[in-house]
Amino acid sequence: MTVQPIVFFPDQRLRQVAAPVVAFDKSLHDLSIDLLDTLRAAPGIGITGPHIGINLRVVVLDLPTSDAPEFYVNPEITWLSDDKVQNEEGSISMPDISAPVERPASIKIRYADLHGNIHEGEAAGLRSVCLQHEIDQLNGIFWLQRLSSLRRNRLIARYKKLGRA
Repeated sequence: MTVQPIVFFPDQRLRQVAAPVVAFDKSLHDLSIDLLDTLRAAPGIGITGPHIGINLRVVVLDLPTSDAPEFYVNPEITWLSDDKVQNEEGSISMPDISAPVERPASIKIRYADLHGNIHEGEAAGLRSVCLQHEIDQLNGIFWLQRLSSLRRNRLIARYKKLGRA
C-alpha cells in the first residue's frame, strides 16, 4: 500500500479521542496495511490511526519479538496488574525523544481483529507496554502526559531545539 505522512507533536489531532471502527471492510484492511508500511518506514514498533491523521481506533504493533505484525481494532484494557515496570518510550510523532515511563507490568485486553471477530488476551513485557502506550494514544493521551511536568517540559524544549516543534 502506501507510506502515509505522520502527524507530529504538538499537533492537536494527537490529543483527540479516536472513534470506534464500525465498518470491517476493505478500507479498514487498506488502512491497516498503510499503518504497517508507515510504521516500518518511520521506523517504530507501534502506530495508531491518529499517528497518520485517521481518527479511528486501530493499533498496529510490529515487535522485534513477534513473527508477524499484530492488528488491534477497538482495543480496550480490561485489567491492569499492580506490578509496575519502567521502559524507555517515545513516539514516531516525536522522533529522537524518549524517556522512561512507568506502567503496569501486564494487562488483559479485549479487541477485534480486521474481520470484526472479538478476542480477549493477556500481554506482558514489551507487548503490554506498547499496547498501553498505543491505547493511551487512541484515548487522546500523548505519552508525554505520563511524565512529570518538569521532565515533560525538558523533553519538549529538547524537541524544539532539534527544530521539530
